[in-house]
Amino acid sequence: MVKFIIRHEVESDFETISSVIELAFADRPYSDRTEQFIVKALRDANALTLSLVAEVDGKAIGHIAFSPVTISDGSSDWYSLGPISVLPEFQKQGIGKSLIHEGLNLLKDLKAQGCVLVGNLNYYRQFGFRNLQHLISEGVPQEYFLALMFEKNETRGIVLFHAGFAANS
Repeated sequence: MVKFIIRHEVESDFETISSVIELAFADRPYSDRTEQFIVKALRDANALTLSLVAEVDGKAIGHIAFSPVTISDGSSDWYSLGPISVLPEFQKQGIGKSLIHEGLNLLKDLKAQGCVLVGNLNYYRQFGFRNLQHLISEGVPQEYFLALMFEKNETRGIVLFHAGFAANS
């Protein structure tokens, strides 16, 4: 098992984070290869609530982003998880899981109400994510739109991701 630390990004990480994201998604059939542009757009819009880096010996090997979402019922303090990336040679070693756990704990510390993502339920259920029929994201198949409520609440409606998720260059 590789030893790594998780920390908040700093400006000198920006270029490396972009490379980590690009390499992590390079061979993923579901990727349109825009993930690094999404993170840059969120950063440029000051919409990265959390941007965490996994580091080994001073080298960034993983990254996770969390940004605010808007919900049609007016609920606040909800965030999206993603993208998350780990360099291919460091995948399947618990780094992504650690980034997710750390990010979700930090969101809870910020008094977040919940978190949403687009992903595979078989993987993300281990963190408590599930399909909630009363939360949807238009254009996203419901089986891939997942949510995690931190507190019991009545949030329901259409979830809109930050405009940075439309970035493609």
